[in-house]
Amino acid sequence: MTSINAKSLTKTLAVSSVVATLMLISGCGKKETETVTLNIGFQKYGVLPIVKERGVLETALKQQGVNIRWVEFPAGPQLLEGLNVGSVVFGEAGEAPPIFAQAANSNLVYIANQPAAPKAEALIVQKDSDIQSIQDLKGKRVALNKGSNVHYLLLKMLEKNNLQLSNIEVVYLPPSDARAAFERGSVDAWVIWDPFFAAAEQQIGARIIATGENLVSNHQFYLADRKFAEQHPKVLNAVVKQLNDTTQWVSTHQDEASKLLEKPTGLSFDVLKSSISRMGFGVTPISAQVAKEQQFVADAFYQEKLIPNKINIQAAILAASK
Repeated sequence: MTSINAKSLTKTLAVSSVVATLMLISGCGKKETETVTLNIGFQKYGVLPIVKERGVLETALKQQGVNIRWVEFPAGPQLLEGLNVGSVVFGEAGEAPPIFAQAANSNLVYIANQPAAPKAEALIVQKDSDIQSIQDLKGKRVALNKGSNVHYLLLKMLEKNNLQLSNIEVVYLPPSDARAAFERGSVDAWVIWDPFFAAAEQQIGARIIATGENLVSNHQFYLADRKFAEQHPKVLNAVVKQLNDTTQWVSTHQDEASKLLEKPTGLSFDVLKSSISRMGFGVTPISAQVAKEQQFVADAFYQEKLIPNKINIQAAILAASK
């Protein structure tokens, strides 16, 4: 057996130590940080498309090694379906879509919300209509998108005026079809939200009978895939901060924000500025009060048989967001 000189061994070990140190310094001996991809679902109108146009989120998440992929959806229900099947892990929707998604056993969780924006939805009529109040709706044809935020608004309007759905003729139509029916006179009134609401005001002179003020909250919610939210809380915290910062920017730069949305929405500056002025500014984690208000909407939809079973909104809110 060949013997090893002690001095030679010491020298060999010293050289090995230097090489190992150089490898660590150069990064050769260090595992690269795993890159996280944040797939965000967005619609043409809202805060997220403004965030996208400004590019602020990419900058904010770069230090965390997060890549962003933007996926456009036509409306909230489709966006939440995308979240449920995994094509996106984060997105924005109004009050109604998450309720239907949760009733279908979706894996979504509520992350944050904008403040109430009750003036951003309303019951409107043609400018020459003889309808002057909610009471005048008796026997009239009222258009709305079934199971949407404004479905709940109509229920609350009727309740306040001691009326029921049976006192009117409800015509369920999506916004584009409802607008056409409204202009033709096929329906007498339309319950709708921004920016369709603002467009009807600006383009055809629609008259407001009542908004959601003192009746409903009309929150915008930010939702995420439960697994992603549990595994990447720091990423979502950074997203919420940027959303909040963006709405604060929008509140003092409404002209610039309107211009940013002209191209993606195809709407005029005046329509967008009117819509944005009624937006809720600020984005915060879900509070107990907001969860309670969302539960009221869910319970009303269950009573109207719009969802098959009662749901618990709190079950879809992470402990860290309570």
